[in-house]
This record gives sequence, structure tokens and C-alpha cells, in this order.
Amino acid sequence: MRIRIVTPRKPNSARRPTVKVVLTNKSRITAHIPGSGHNLRRHSNLLIAGVGARDLPGVRYSGVRGVYDFSGILKKKRRRSIYGAPQPSNLKKKVRRRFRSL
Repeated sequence: MRIRIVTPRKPNSARRPTVKVVLTNKSRITAHIPGSGHNLRRHSNLLIAGVGARDLPGVRYSGVRGVYDFSGILKKKRRRSIYGAPQPSNLKKKVRRRFRSL
């Protein structure tokens, strides 16, 4: 596994973090690291989704945050499922009285 920064194709400009991953079937791929910051190191475990960054050449996969060694972003309120953020206790829906015993 190797972590590096890639710049996107025209007309976009940014510095996007990517990671080279060796899968369990011994094939090597390049995956995008979504969100800001990460805690990935050389021998970290990573779950890969088949959704890449469209403007990064050769990157067809993306890492899933909040699974294995890849930590989620804790202070996310919107789009939490993408960034592995837990659901805040004040957002949990109250179950109707009729369905509590089920």
C-alpha cells in the first residue's frame, strides 16, 4: 500500500489523496481517499467500493470510511453514510408505541 497525492484532469484543479492497494486476490488497484484527512498507513486494512473520482485518471475505486482501519469523520451532520459518521443521539427516530414490542 502506498499513499500519494494526484492532481485531476482539466478543467479541475486540486490535490486529491489516493492509495495503491493490493487486494486479497493479489491484483493492484488505485483508490481515492474521500473526505478531509485520513489515518491510513502502510499495512492498513481497507474496504474498497467501485466508485472512483471521475476526474482522476486511472482511479476507479474509492475507500469506504468507518470500516476496518479507515476511520470515519466524526463531526459530519450531512451525507454521513459516505464518511462513516455515527448517527447523533438527537436524530434517532422515536418508535411509535404500537411497534415497540416487536
